[in-house]
Amino acid sequence: MTSSLSALDDAAVVAGIAAWARVESPTHDAAGVNRAMDLVAAEAGEAGLATERIAGRDGLGDSILLRAGRGSQDRGILVLSHLDTVHPVGTLARDLPVRVDGDRLYGPGVYDMKGGAWLAFQAFKEVARAGRAALPLTFLFTPDEEIGSPTTRAIIEDLGRNSAYVLVTEPGRDGGKVVTSRKGVGRFVVEIEGRPSHAGTRHADGRSAIREAAHQILAIEGLTDYARGVTTNVGSISGGTAENVVPQHCRFTVDLRVETHADGEAYSNRILGLSPVGDGLRLRVTGGMNRPPYERSPETGRLYEQARAFAGELGFALGEVPRTGGGSDGNFTAALGIPTLDGLGIDGDGAHTLQEYGLISSVRPRMRLMARLLEELH
Repeated sequence: MTSSLSALDDAAVVAGIAAWARVESPTHDAAGVNRAMDLVAAEAGEAGLATERIAGRDGLGDSILLRAGRGSQDRGILVLSHLDTVHPVGTLARDLPVRVDGDRLYGPGVYDMKGGAWLAFQAFKEVARAGRAALPLTFLFTPDEEIGSPTTRAIIEDLGRNSAYVLVTEPGRDGGKVVTSRKGVGRFVVEIEGRPSHAGTRHADGRSAIREAAHQILAIEGLTDYARGVTTNVGSISGGTAENVVPQHCRFTVDLRVETHADGEAYSNRILGLSPVGDGLRLRVTGGMNRPPYERSPETGRLYEQARAFAGELGFALGEVPRTGGGSDGNFTAALGIPTLDGLGIDGDGAHTLQEYGLISSVRPRMRLMARLLEELH
């Protein structure tokens, strides 16, 4: 394997990932996300990589697009990483400082997914420097994956259409297994308007939006079908004004997860088609599928088998996890029919928690695997 990657020891790995983790970058803190992008841009500049910075919009951060490999019209390899996290500013100082405990490197976003983004970036730089890639290489760092990639989905899909393969650096699962399929994700907002009245003197005149919401929530959560791989979850709710007022308004959000495109359409239509149970109430439902299902295609299966063979040659086993419930940017490219391999990032656990960590020992093997994929896929 390439010399500079082999020269990286544990101390260098920890220092590199820790530097990225110490830049707090929750999705809605555009300045923080852009500081994380600055680190990538600086390293890319030092490595002489062709770099394009895409300005953020809608209050979100920038993206960084890197290109390397031979300039040709061939469809190449696209690497996808995101630098936004779910941890609010202050987590680093208060609840989850960057620290090492044995083989574990703790810190906000270390596992999901700065560790994977960093290790893939090191491999990308080395393969670009050595000039041994069989195909053109593109690396996209995005700022908004944790909220469904609203500003970068079109960029991802455009790049995906011009790619032969997509490699996603979300963390490895269940001991470092890669991901070859994910559920699709739907997001909805239900808004109910009733009729306010005094809860003591004119109770019968009111039409409670909260009571109506209770009926609708039970119906929505009743759509969950574990055998079919469908789940619905009402994750937040707000409404009412005071204890002595029949509530005029109520609003709640719905998360839908499905395994197939057909179920995505069918269950979305059921949620969007909800109607009031009670008289004198109005109900408005908005939303839809924001990540299509990532179904395991034969082409993705062949890509996994190639990666598994490379890993075996490098001295470690690369397992495959069954379909996961969480979405990623790989959902978009897989839905376009592009062979997509996900979960190539760091091994560890605790995503989105205050116990998040990556396994230091997993970084160099997975870095070498990424380099091998970038060099030899054709």
